[in-house]
Amino acid sequence: MYNFIQKFHSGWAYLVLLLLVITVINSLIGMISKKEFTGKDRKIALFGLLFTHIQLVFGIILYFVSPLGKASLGQMSDATLRLTSLEHPLINILAIVLITIGWSKHKKSTTSESKFKTISVFYGLGLLLILARIPWHLWFNKM
Repeated sequence: MYNFIQKFHSGWAYLVLLLLVITVINSLIGMISKKEFTGKDRKIALFGLLFTHIQLVFGIILYFVSPLGKASLGQMSDATLRLTSLEHPLINILAIVLITIGWSKHKKSTTSESKFKTISVFYGLGLLLILARIPWHLWFNKM
């Protein structure tokens, strides 16, 4: 079960990153070109939100079933263990909170420009935080 959850979490991450990049680019294009915020734009942002929350659920499950997570809690002096057991989960939870705030704030916005701007900023910050705390060395070793 652990191996399945780990592979799902790693594979799903590609979809999450792709959707967040698409969402941020779509919002930036919409904001710059001053186009109307449509149902398509809302759905793109919603899928970005949903996929990140699914990733969060599997990440939390993985954290508690992972032998690496359990063994590393007392070893914060090791940078690799600290990244996987503390920094990656906490920063990514913060990133998902920002994305969720962006989704909620965009619903309260009245103009298309402010909707696009809100999504661009919050989803963009979330994407940057996620990219900053991915354990790249572990990700590329699995390939």
